[in-house]
Amino acid sequence: MSYPLDEEQLQIRDAVQDVCSDFPSEYWRKLDEFQGYPTEFIRALTEGGWLAALIPEQYGGSGLGILEASLIMEAINASGGNAAACHAQMYIMDVLTRRGTDRQRERFLPELATGRLRLQAFGVTEPTTGSDTTQLQTRAEKRGDSYIVHGQKVFTSRVEHSDLMLLLVRTTPIDDVRRKTHGLSILLVDLVEADGKGIEIRPLRTMINHHTCEVFLDGLEVPAANLIGEEGEGFRALLDGLNAERILIAAECIGDGDWFMHKACGYARGRVVFGRPIGQNQGIQFPLAKARAHIDAADLMRFRAAEMYDAGQPCGPQANMAKLLAADASWEAANACLQTHGGFGFASDYDVERKFRETRLYQVAPISTNLILSYIAEKVLGLPRSY
Repeated sequence: MSYPLDEEQLQIRDAVQDVCSDFPSEYWRKLDEFQGYPTEFIRALTEGGWLAALIPEQYGGSGLGILEASLIMEAINASGGNAAACHAQMYIMDVLTRRGTDRQRERFLPELATGRLRLQAFGVTEPTTGSDTTQLQTRAEKRGDSYIVHGQKVFTSRVEHSDLMLLLVRTTPIDDVRRKTHGLSILLVDLVEADGKGIEIRPLRTMINHHTCEVFLDGLEVPAANLIGEEGEGFRALLDGLNAERILIAAECIGDGDWFMHKACGYARGRVVFGRPIGQNQGIQFPLAKARAHIDAADLMRFRAAEMYDAGQPCGPQANMAKLLAADASWEAANACLQTHGGFGFASDYDVERKFRETRLYQVAPISTNLILSYIAEKVLGLPRSY
């Protein structure tokens, strides 16, 4: 840990680590082998109140900030687990908490806090537009008291394991708006009610156990009362959620980095070749030492972004930098760890190859490192927009 935590934050980290200790590497290894969902793990986190961290106390949550939520995500990955199965409920919840109406919060947040409802899916990405979100093709037409939705989403993770889904749609054609970021709206979809009624979900198998899907929408009816925020202003609400997501993902990468460091150093101390521990060799030491330095540096940016977010300050550059630096640091640590283990790094029983695959995702998603660099070039350096 590169940042001083107060007593409550230390207790949060330690308590989550205690939960994770009941789910050792064998648990995650078996899930990975059969593409299983960590139902028991999610239940344990829910019962402990950890997935309700960002829900205000008046609705049954803990009323914590994104900093504390990031500690929860970090602890899961540092234990050898995979927080991807639960991080969405954190940042999606924040969109509902910040942008939802009083009626929406009163209806959904208490149920989400207890785990009777699950909100784990956010339908944003589409197969034809990718990261060019403003060009999305999913449209919603207002008819009376409902929106009728047509379109397609891809890489919508955990939708099979959710009762609710946030859905980004275009409610005003792009040709009819002054700016292409206008005319987008966010709808809250009741997946239980909508089952088989204008929505089809198809699992998409990937190189990691991420439970992602394609979602096909053909005449899906969503009550107008389920509009989150103002119609046409969904892009601004999306940015709130994305900043939270960037910070939580950065924390997961920090957790991964810590796991790789612990795993690699333990192996390097105990593995004897040519009559000496391999950790005595600078060829092993230097990559690990460099990775450690980069993990701690990225960690500082994570905390800076989280503090700004919790203070209600604009933090787009900081959140993006945190995600960029942490993703790079965890990937560097993953490579150093795998190299340290040599051939054993490819053996599933050592868990390195599983975590290696998992942390590689963050070079690509939820936003690629290249797009973050383009964002920093434009928003921080004042260079001409490149995309």
